[in-house]
Amino acid sequence: MENFRKVRSEEAPVGGGAEGGGPGSSPFADLAPGAVHMRVKEGSKIRNLLAFATASMAQPATRAIVFSGCGRATTKTVTCAEILKRRLAGLHQVTRLRYRSVREVWQSLPPGPTPGQKPGEPAASLSVLKNVPSLAILLSKDALDPCQPGYQPPSSHPGPSSQPAAPTSKRSLGEPAAGEGSSKRLQPEPSAAEEDQTA
Repeated sequence: MENFRKVRSEEAPVGGGAEGGGPGSSPFADLAPGAVHMRVKEGSKIRNLLAFATASMAQPATRAIVFSGCGRATTKTVTCAEILKRRLAGLHQVTRLRYRSVREVWQSLPPGPTPGQKPGEPAASLSVLKNVPSLAILLSKDALDPCQPGYQPPSSHPGPSSQPAAPTSKRSLGEPAAGEGSSKRLQPEPSAAEEDQTA
């Protein structure tokens, strides 16, 4: 592929079914009409996404939010959902994993013709169909059906940021810390009998 450059990337049409879906289809069919949909992209800033999501969920009318990402943005999608769950306690979660078909169109670079190409012909193009993972995470203030696949109940224990720090012991600069040995090796005192032999 070193002699080609990507011209465009578009979502390929997929026949109906729960697996593929189109660009606008949601994996959550029974979603409330007031739900916020956050589309996470590879270049999205987590700070900006979370500022908008937190402000939206602070409104009493907003009961649910969906984070969705595709391809390289899936890790950022999970990060956004996990941070929001820590900020707002009591959120129910449902996660759905799907695959989307993406068609990439590549065109040959101009300096050299491809093998078998006559001079004056248009540059050769190549079309590649990829299946890319797509992740959608629904966070809801209202209780969801715990029997559906991908359900996670609200966290019952506080997050790690609220745990108290481990106590530290105070010591002087010359003393070794607990569990550390002295760097000097202790030598036994010479006995009086040994001193007499050396004299």
